[in-house]
Amino acid sequence: MDALAASGMTEVFAYPFVSADENARWVAPVAGEQVASVRLVNPISSAQGWMRRSLLPGLVGVLKRNLSRGFKNLAIFEAGRVFIPRPQHGSALKPPLGQRPSDEVLAELNAGIPEQPIHMGGLFTGAEHDPMPGTQARPYDWRDALDAVRLIADAVGVELVIVQGTHQAFHPGRTARLCTVEGETVGFAGELHPKLLQTENLPERTCAFELDFTALLDVKAPAPQAAPIYGFPAATQDVALLVDASVPVAEVSRALREGAGELLEDIRVFDDYRGAGIEPGKKSLAFALRFRAPDRTLTAEEASASREAAVAVATERFGAVARV
Repeated sequence: MDALAASGMTEVFAYPFVSADENARWVAPVAGEQVASVRLVNPISSAQGWMRRSLLPGLVGVLKRNLSRGFKNLAIFEAGRVFIPRPQHGSALKPPLGQRPSDEVLAELNAGIPEQPIHMGGLFTGAEHDPMPGTQARPYDWRDALDAVRLIADAVGVELVIVQGTHQAFHPGRTARLCTVEGETVGFAGELHPKLLQTENLPERTCAFELDFTALLDVKAPAPQAAPIYGFPAATQDVALLVDASVPVAEVSRALREGAGELLEDIRVFDDYRGAGIEPGKKSLAFALRFRAPDRTLTAEEASASREAAVAVATERFGAVARV
């Protein structure tokens, strides 16, 4: 939370009561899927008679109230519990009066308490700042949602794998599925679906993220280590790859990193070109690869060999073609 607040986001708190439709919309990636939820026996409002499975319905409500009061540039987040019913939920067991229930009775009652993992979610709309003399306003976009997710993962020392995803509440082409390195899905991030923005009367390009923080903490990750500082010079080489336009940049970058081996110190994408000279359905991705050895000055041949090994993995995995 401190990391998100330090990045400029504002922490808010929302009521945990939602409707069944809201739970289904924000939790199920595919429309029409059933979402098990905890129903309140005596809700404050019949329209919000369920406990939340997602933080985003409450965050949308907070966002709309602030928009109605004239605030146009908003970056808000919440950290809170969601409520997932257990199979034993709703037990009709009634403990005896006037005496302490037995351990068996207490165990059965506790088994009916919903799971309550901690989630972290956020919304972005408007611009990072108002226009000023000599400076244009930079609108928030899906990259801000991904940056917030990376910030959370870095704060707990866990590596997240970001892949192209689909979710009924998010834009069809601007949705990221957030996974652990073991492949477990722990959240989604991206731009909200245009139809949802219209239904909720939200501004265009409103972006969001939600992450299962409890699942993130359960990942067995090594303690963060400061990168060593080596006194030997680095060797930087660029590579441009032609790939299908549907291939995410992050996955190509990951393939290059795996192929380059231990000598690769850093990788950075500096160009994503689609236009004249590139056949339809393709894109050209340019990467800067920085190589360094801890015990010697690398030769040009060593750096080139590592680069070619990186390209070979990208070629095998995505059919990438190196551009000269």
